[in-house]
Amino acid sequence: LTNETYYVAQKLARALGTNNVDNDARLCHAASTTAMKRTLGVAAATCSLRDWIGTDLLVVWGSDLANNQPVAAKYLHYAKRAGTRIVVVNPYRDPGLERYWVPSVARSALFGTALMDDFFQVAIGGDRAFANGVVKELLARGAVDRTFVVARTRGFDDLEAALAAQSWEMLERESGLPREAMARFAAAYARARHAIFVWSMGVTQHRFGVENVAAIVNLALARGMLGRPHAGLMPIRGHSGVQGAAECGSVPNALPGGAAVDDAAARAGVEEAWGFDLPTAPGMMTSAMLDAAHAGTLDVLYLLGGNFLETMPDPAYCRDALARVPLRIHQDLVLNTSTLVDGEEVLVLPAATRYEQRGGGTSTSTERRVRFSPEIPGRRIAEARAEWEILAAIGAHALDGARRAGLAFADAQAIRDEMDRVMPLYAGIKNLRRAGDSVQYGGDLLCRDGVCPSLPDGRARFTVVVPETTALASDEFLVSTRRGKQFNSMTYDGNDALTGTTGRDAVFMAAEDAARLGLVEGAPLRLASALGMFTGRCRIAPMKPRSLQIYWPEGNVLIGRRLDPASGEPDYNAVVRVTPLT
Repeated sequence: LTNETYYVAQKLARALGTNNVDNDARLCHAASTTAMKRTLGVAAATCSLRDWIGTDLLVVWGSDLANNQPVAAKYLHYAKRAGTRIVVVNPYRDPGLERYWVPSVARSALFGTALMDDFFQVAIGGDRAFANGVVKELLARGAVDRTFVVARTRGFDDLEAALAAQSWEMLERESGLPREAMARFAAAYARARHAIFVWSMGVTQHRFGVENVAAIVNLALARGMLGRPHAGLMPIRGHSGVQGAAECGSVPNALPGGAAVDDAAARAGVEEAWGFDLPTAPGMMTSAMLDAAHAGTLDVLYLLGGNFLETMPDPAYCRDALARVPLRIHQDLVLNTSTLVDGEEVLVLPAATRYEQRGGGTSTSTERRVRFSPEIPGRRIAEARAEWEILAAIGAHALDGARRAGLAFADAQAIRDEMDRVMPLYAGIKNLRRAGDSVQYGGDLLCRDGVCPSLPDGRARFTVVVPETTALASDEFLVSTRRGKQFNSMTYDGNDALTGTTGRDAVFMAAEDAARLGLVEGAPLRLASALGMFTGRCRIAPMKPRSLQIYWPEGNVLIGRRLDPASGEPDYNAVVRVTPLT
């Protein structure tokens, strides 16, 4: 979706009197948003992609850039050429991060680019313990930037005391790595004058995802890697434009620009601009909407481009929930499996692509760059309309007075003009009119010189993070889901050239685990969780022992509805038992 569509969608919801509006980032980086807002006062990358080129150390954490963000992998190539050291933290040693072929760079396209300089194979869920161990090792080495900590942060004394109480035995057990590995990471980090931390859903999609991100923020703050060139924190996005969803107000707890819905002063400003009163209580997040649907207390569910049946955990529960909504509206470019779920009333509204939007459209990238794309001329499907136009048409029929008038946009430029007035964060968006026009809100760096202006005292916050004990029976494994050859659950290739897998039923497993179970490459097996079963084939891979990976969305049949309580993001992991089918 474009920023214009996100903006009109949330304005329609609030004109109808509800804050029950959410977006797909709830499933991927809600934990990053929550943790970074608490600790830094911002919910986006603090640096730019060009800062990768010239940084001393680039940490790729819980992310498969080569498979899911191939454009970013090009920056890795140029960073390597500039002398950057790249280290990876992940349960799976991904071949695409060992060597990657950048098609647009001739030498790399022919010979590949060696990317990874070092690898730290944490257990699934071991990220907090590993990060804590590294900070503990930095303290032991005297490598914490005390000047920055004292001048620009709060809470370090509490963190230091908490880490003193966390034994190396516990940190080793919960991270899955020995102290020597944490010391090796700390040594490389201590040598770096500049460092950038990049992470994705391997960090966020846990019931403690907010704590995972906070632990990485602790690492950055401990050495002052904030608000200066070639240093910072970057939660890398997978979908083009999703960064703008929350910023444009398509969340249940924030207004356009990011202020909380229960912030009376901010709400009054939006009410004055729009000409009508807004609901005051935070609305429902995505999972709460499905729970309400399942309980029969949701009257209408309006889905713009989403396919909950494939993207949400526990598909059977989701199917039941969708079927129980009296009126379900699907606005999309194509039919999907959620659209086909029977219901009392199901309305399908055909939408045009973002590139057919009258007046062009904008999207916001990982690095906070709001970029304009012009309308592409050509043949149109007569029944399809621009996403925002459909929403505005509903407002014209369902509303009256100022609420109706507030949705009567002449074209997308009129929406951007209003966004420019209502959202100071996006100042300058109204001037984006030609292909390639862009504005990077906040400039190239957020929290410049370590000052966090969105926090009351301008100081970043350390967070005390205490890893919990993960107890597995002798025959149990942890399984996580991996992305690859799909977009928003739409699979476009059954084969994955980077990992060498064929088919979507591969179960990535360490060689020692396969040997213990008597499994060979390609052998059939079954995974059973508390929720369901998954039948697949053994794929012997460089996985952390007792940690498995399966493809998403196919693996959702194993994933329960457990959430991170702080962010509402689903925990896409499960405890399973493995049964060979020979």
